[in-house]
Amino acid sequence: MSENINENANNNETRESVNFIQKIINDDIANRKYNARVHTRFPPEPNGFLHIGHAKSICLNYGLAMKNNGKFNLRFDDTNPVKEDESFVKSIIEDIQWLCPQWDGHALYASDYFDKMYECAVELIKKGLAYIDDLTADQIREYRGTLTEPGKESPNRNRSIEENLDLFTRMKNGEFENGKLVLRAKIDMASPNINMRDPVIYRIMHEYHHNSKDKWCIYPMYDFAHPIEDAYEGITHSICTLEFEDHRPFYDWVLANLDEFKDEPTQQIEFAKLYLSKTMMGKRYLKQMVEEGYVDGWDDPRMPTISGIRRRGYTVESLYRFLDEIGVSKAQSVVDIAMLENAIREDLKEKAPRTMAVLDPIKVIITNYPEGQVEYLDAENNSENEAMGTRKISFSREIYIERDDFMEEPPKKYFRLFPGNEVRLRHAYFIKCNDYKKDENGNVTEIYCTYDPATKSGTGFTERKVKGTLHWVDANNCIDSTIRLYDYMMETEDYDKTNFLEKLNPNSKIVLENCKLEQNIKEFKVGDRFQFLRHGYFIIDRDSTDDHYVFNQIVSLKSSYK
Repeated sequence: MSENINENANNNETRESVNFIQKIINDDIANRKYNARVHTRFPPEPNGFLHIGHAKSICLNYGLAMKNNGKFNLRFDDTNPVKEDESFVKSIIEDIQWLCPQWDGHALYASDYFDKMYECAVELIKKGLAYIDDLTADQIREYRGTLTEPGKESPNRNRSIEENLDLFTRMKNGEFENGKLVLRAKIDMASPNINMRDPVIYRIMHEYHHNSKDKWCIYPMYDFAHPIEDAYEGITHSICTLEFEDHRPFYDWVLANLDEFKDEPTQQIEFAKLYLSKTMMGKRYLKQMVEEGYVDGWDDPRMPTISGIRRRGYTVESLYRFLDEIGVSKAQSVVDIAMLENAIREDLKEKAPRTMAVLDPIKVIITNYPEGQVEYLDAENNSENEAMGTRKISFSREIYIERDDFMEEPPKKYFRLFPGNEVRLRHAYFIKCNDYKKDENGNVTEIYCTYDPATKSGTGFTERKVKGTLHWVDANNCIDSTIRLYDYMMETEDYDKTNFLEKLNPNSKIVLENCKLEQNIKEFKVGDRFQFLRHGYFIIDRDSTDDHYVFNQIVSLKSSYK
């Protein structure tokens, strides 16, 4: 797998040549900036599960590092212990290991640098660039002003350096309750960029931290911590999404005013987020869906989380293919989910072995086939890849076909099975429908056919032609399985954060029981993928047992998106 991914990351010169971030990196290397190093990072907050939008950032940062013989870090921005949890840390590490096969496996944490950040805050206080404020959060918000009106200075803005240092030390020592004091950067309350109007850089939080435990009761704000982490790790290109563009002036201000980092500071570069059609992507709304039971957990295959699409059966290679196709730009747009589906089809069409699965079975009895006889027929494993060879499938007097492959009174141009009509069984014989049986409710329960031994598949030319070919399984030698069919999460595109629960697709998950599959499924394990002929691509789910298989639909054979 890693070779394929690195090929995607390294060898797509045509697309990469127009990637504006790669152009910046090319210029930096040519000018020997950062000594021609390239060092990127992905900095998630461990307060939820990552989704496919994060995958775009992960793959971009990792891919740029691999392409430019650089380094890639996973670093948790764990500066808010109230919202963070070790379970999120674990899931994110699993996501990175899946998406980035050459990642060194060493996770870094912002909390490892809390001592360094404290020293940086003290340096800013000593330079007269930070002060302790006792305004409440509401007052700070009020003093900040609006997009059209400047803010006003806090009465505490001109405290002496000595008083600020004393109060900050006492904050660290736990002398004050939550919310009593904050440390603010002293920049410009009249700045047109609200982020530069003396932002808060430290707050008091008497909370247990998953990594630093009880060592700290003050925690840095994300916008202050992030540039310090980047610079301290030697990150050269801090690549993030567009919502951080207005935060970049403060990012630059922090590094420009810290002696250790000001000479060659990390540069922040923004790119457009990934939004998928028919898909809710907001982390808080995904969390709501999980907590309120609209989905079966964070890794529900309908979820756009990385753990969800991994369980759904998407491959890493298909994600890189998709992300390469949509490209990297600053123009925000919604990407048609059909592009993602096509990427997985293209990736699996030569990888996934074929097998026959009957999802809604009805029994066919071949009346002129000898009772008790079983023969084994040859079937290709993948028509797109001859190297995958063939398999043996059993054939006997009783088989199953799809219920909708038979009609009592068919319309015109219906070429499947109906009374008097003849069809081919894939890899087997021609059969002709002679009769059928119904139950007391009028439902067809059995179909009676005859077969023509001269029409055996693979034996050469037959004069008679038929228009319909059906897939089937041997009724006496098949596997009973549960199959989960998935559709788009959102029923329409007409939804927002206030009404999205009302717009959820009620048919996004359909569970089919008593499906019939070929016996060859027993040769495979959880996580193996297949193409079920005529139905799409499927993966063996972890809910499978030795006695019962469960399959998740990865993608249909053709897009149903409109």
